[in-house]
Amino acid sequence: MPGVISTTRTDQETTISIRGRFNFEMYSQFRAAYHEDAKAKNVQRRYIVDLAGTEYIDSSALGLLLMLRGETEINGKTMVEIVNTRPDVLIVLKTANFHRLFKIT
Repeated sequence: MPGVISTTRTDQETTISIRGRFNFEMYSQFRAAYHEDAKAKNVQRRYIVDLAGTEYIDSSALGLLLMLRGETEINGKTMVEIVNTRPDVLIVLKTANFHRLFKIT
């Protein structure tokens, strides 16, 4: 199944939910999901990437997550959390040492 992104926002949090395949084909959707919020530099905002519906993740998706982290960092601190990872997706994230860069639950 091709990937689909849905986004929900509150005053202090943006949740990006990814269903299906998370790969480079999702670049535009993924960037659009957080870009407006990230433009407001020096505003403390939490970003949640919900992978509950993600059935596949590849290296380009890892790059997209790093891009999110870099664009939302404030004073050397990022507020990005990856949640609801399936076991096979978690293996990819841990193999890439993403557990050292992101809070993953």
